[in-house]
Amino acid sequence: MTKLSETGELALLAELERRGLIVGVEHDATVVGGLVVTQDALVEGVHFRLDRTTWRELGFRAAAVNLSDLAASGAVPEALLVSLALPGETEVDDALALYEGIAEAGVPVRGGDTTAAPVACISVTALGRSARVPGRDGAQPGDTIVVTGALGGAGAAFRDGRYIRPPLRMDAGSELARTAHALMDISDGLAVDLGHVARRSGVRCVVELERVPLAEGATMDDLGFGEDFELLAAVAEPGRFTAIGRVEEGEGVELLLHGEPHPLAGWEHYR
Repeated sequence: MTKLSETGELALLAELERRGLIVGVEHDATVVGGLVVTQDALVEGVHFRLDRTTWRELGFRAAAVNLSDLAASGAVPEALLVSLALPGETEVDDALALYEGIAEAGVPVRGGDTTAAPVACISVTALGRSARVPGRDGAQPGDTIVVTGALGGAGAAFRDGRYIRPPLRMDAGSELARTAHALMDISDGLAVDLGHVARRSGVRCVVELERVPLAEGATMDDLGFGEDFELLAAVAEPGRFTAIGRVEEGEGVELLLHGEPHPLAGWEHYR
């Protein structure tokens, strides 16, 4: 029997999609009955450690990573649904602080679920509306690849034994969604996330790494850590956003540093 640790998350999703067991998963969010819907879960020991963050910061993070997917869909958020699983020995004040962190994101919690579990797990569903969802499959040869902010900060923070708050790029997402040919957020690392655009769009994405804005304290290798939650777009004109590369005919992702290939790692669950 093949194990998930041998195939990885992406291969599992591809096989589920091939068999028709999941549909509409090619973008950061899905559109259902006029609503843009996305869901992410944070699991203790996988996505966070409570000796490195506070409960309030964890709550904000749980909301923000989902709102990032709405931003990548150009959506205006309307509500959150929160499913919270906690050990019974968790302090009530800690659970309340987590919800206070969620509230800091500025989107109301309209429902969800609570249950007991051996470790903390927070699953958030975010709902919003968008006039246009570019998705990942529309990048065209000749497009410019842009980002909305500095990258690598999450990796640099993790090396220091801490987390940083994900940015909320709702306004930038709405602006980019009006004209971008492809749009997504950077959660699994620059190379991995660009690979989604290249594969879905049937193009080649070329990035000149020296043009990528680095967060304070970040190194080039931190671009592979992920969890920056800035937006990544393929556009005809970069406008006010930072251009880091281009879209060409072909396939795959090419990362160059001063003209030479420079590989970057990335995050994939199970592997």
